[in-house]
Amino acid sequence: MIESIEGKRGIPRHRPPFVAQVGLFGRPTLVHNVETLYWVARICREGPEVLCAIEKNGRKGLRSFSVSGRVSKPGVFLLPAGSTIRDVIEAAGGMKEGHVFKAYQPGGPSSGLLPASLEHVPLDFDMLQPHGSFIGSAAVVVLSDRDSAREAALNMLRFFEDESCGQCTPCRAGCEKAVKLMQAETWDAPLLEDLCQVMADASICGLGQAAPNPIRLVMRHFPEEVGATDGPHDPGSYGTRQALEGDWE
Repeated sequence: MIESIEGKRGIPRHRPPFVAQVGLFGRPTLVHNVETLYWVARICREGPEVLCAIEKNGRKGLRSFSVSGRVSKPGVFLLPAGSTIRDVIEAAGGMKEGHVFKAYQPGGPSSGLLPASLEHVPLDFDMLQPHGSFIGSAAVVVLSDRDSAREAALNMLRFFEDESCGQCTPCRAGCEKAVKLMQAETWDAPLLEDLCQVMADASICGLGQAAPNPIRLVMRHFPEEVGATDGPHDPGSYGTRQALEGDWE
């Protein structure tokens, strides 16, 4: 966004320096989203109690959850920050008739997919990281027993493939090749994990770094859907170079 404001191509900057030190036109800059500005204004009008007086599961404050998927009433709901996915589903009118809760995306595609068995985890900062996910944008998608976790993950990687700015090879080529590998009848788990590691370690920005989350979480929690193979594979070997260079077929 800052690059675009300056009239340049809209791609991520290399960091450091971070924008809080060298940002817009070389000046220290803070970047906030609309939700942050909304709460700053509301706190100024109503006082800090509007947030700190609300507590759930040891977490203080409120959060806007954008809920879609297999719920009766999709929409945006203002809930305590410590709410669980069950609380979110209840606020959205419960599951659609005939659907059984199976999995959920807690915070946008970058957060991956978690199983219903983790319904007790509060959807707040630092609470989902131990499970390989995060709250992110709090854009929650609820899946049911009629949905495929495998297809949901593939859809997320197609989104990343389309959204990649193309600046760095790990993200640009990694997302494309991950999509191809994920379309195989049986996932090559070692090769996919190798590719995920390269993308997470070497991508310039958060899009490429977080894109592996859907792959890893589906292999961890829904292995029966992907039939992942566990054959011998040397991380960092020719396998990943093949995948990135396009001659892995």
